[in-house]
Amino acid sequence: MTKILFICHGNICRSPMAEFVMKDLAAKAGRSGDFEIASAAVSREEIGNGVHHGTRRKLAQVGISCAGKTARQVTAGDYQYYDLLIVMDRDNLRRLERICGEDREGKMHLLLDFTPRAGQEVADPWYTGNFEDTYRDVLEGCEALLAQY
Repeated sequence: MTKILFICHGNICRSPMAEFVMKDLAAKAGRSGDFEIASAAVSREEIGNGVHHGTRRKLAQVGISCAGKTARQVTAGDYQYYDLLIVMDRDNLRRLERICGEDREGKMHLLLDFTPRAGQEVADPWYTGNFEDTYRDVLEGCEALLAQY
């Protein structure tokens, strides 16, 4: 079983979108049992808050529920527990390294590194309000991730 933790700044927009898109893709491929999938934040700002309404709305449009998800912060212990810690942008990566330390096992990756767009960042809807672009990035990354694992 591959344990994946998706990570963004607050765990209310991009990382929960990735968590639930990946769960949906794995289920549709008959591979739910191959993965343990969750998400977390590098900041403490949104701890305990639910998924952003824009993310909930976009996921609902494509038939995916994220009911019950609340934001939590990543911990140093998550590095040992998870096989992959997938971040949405370079700032998330820097903050994750401050929390978990050096990535000695090569577990930390940008989501789009699994695609032909390696090195690019997932669009942040917090600033743009554009959840459609974020969804396209997340879907592309999750499909590529599923194909590799």
